[in-house]
Amino acid sequence: MSERILLSSPHMGGGEQKYINEAFETNWIAPLGTNVDGFENELAEYVGIQGAAAVSAGTAAIDLALNLLGVGAGDTVFCSSLTFIASANPIVYRGAKPVFIDSEWDTWNMSPQALERAFEDSASEGKLPKAVIIVNLYGQSAKMDELMEICNRYDVAVVEDAAESLGSTYKGKKSGTFGKYGIYSFNGNKIITTSGGGMLVSDDLEALKHARFLATQARDTAKHYQHSVIGYNYRLSNVLAGIGRGQLEVLDERVAQKRAIFERYLEVLSKVDGVSLMPELEDTFSNRWLSALQLDPEKVNISPYDLIDALNEENIEARPVWKPLHLQPVFEGCKFYAHGEDEVVSEILFERGICLPSDSKMTMEQQQEVIDVLIKNLEC
Repeated sequence: MSERILLSSPHMGGGEQKYINEAFETNWIAPLGTNVDGFENELAEYVGIQGAAAVSAGTAAIDLALNLLGVGAGDTVFCSSLTFIASANPIVYRGAKPVFIDSEWDTWNMSPQALERAFEDSASEGKLPKAVIIVNLYGQSAKMDELMEICNRYDVAVVEDAAESLGSTYKGKKSGTFGKYGIYSFNGNKIITTSGGGMLVSDDLEALKHARFLATQARDTAKHYQHSVIGYNYRLSNVLAGIGRGQLEVLDERVAQKRAIFERYLEVLSKVDGVSLMPELEDTFSNRWLSALQLDPEKVNISPYDLIDALNEENIEARPVWKPLHLQPVFEGCKFYAHGEDEVVSEILFERGICLPSDSKMTMEQQQEVIDVLIKNLEC
């Protein structure tokens, strides 16, 4: 059997080792050191924001953001439904309740119409959410102008979950820099990786200082170990931050590779009746972290799961689009606002969607293998 063609795997650029070696040579292995400081400063400069705090995961960054916003027991937080569960888990960590917001067709991200209705209801009940978590799915920015206008009108802070969209832009501004806080993930499958890790970004430097304090077990300034508030073990190690610095040097190259992969899929699959790829909103630039498509069941004679199985039989990895969080058993009973009265976009995308191999190390020959299997099964 040929080498497995993967969805998205780590892709080292070659420069990471010098930063790792520096950490070992100086014996800065713990979550402190020049790599942590350098990674924070370099990423903040790249995305055009005042500061950043390197942490152990994107999930930890969301948890810290909600903590800084004072989210606690009895509060509600609005959150995109079509996303990985890590976007919403920190809401529960805080003791709050998630309210899920549907997608819309132009970006597959949070629907402004659904968000508006959710705010209208919460305002009429006299209990606005403490925050709104807006996710940029598969690298595509949400409709930030419309969403931010709604949130600003109600004076509710936004946490922009850009875990999948580092390197993307919306109207010339980097993804992750629109809300009060932005977060990125450096998990092994992301466009750049630190093995495991994340970043919290903001223009509020005092808030980031407090986030670092909380992330380092909230140790007070004292000769002895003293703690006045509960903290967390959320800081990123100096070794992993070194990997991140090397990865950041090749981020633009990775974005170009991911976009080239998407364009090759688009060139062929756009000619197949019943197949449509994830759109790119006008005036946005997606990093195309994952190339995703949807199948029209009235025009295509194969289901997404059968097509995924057919690819797997050829040692090719593909996966369904995220299952919406409002359908997850763990969130049963949570409120959900659909895009339209008779149109639940996230559910349709889940039923019809497939994420295709988008590995930046994938050769053109390997991608052609994927395309050949797709065409064979789509046109049968």
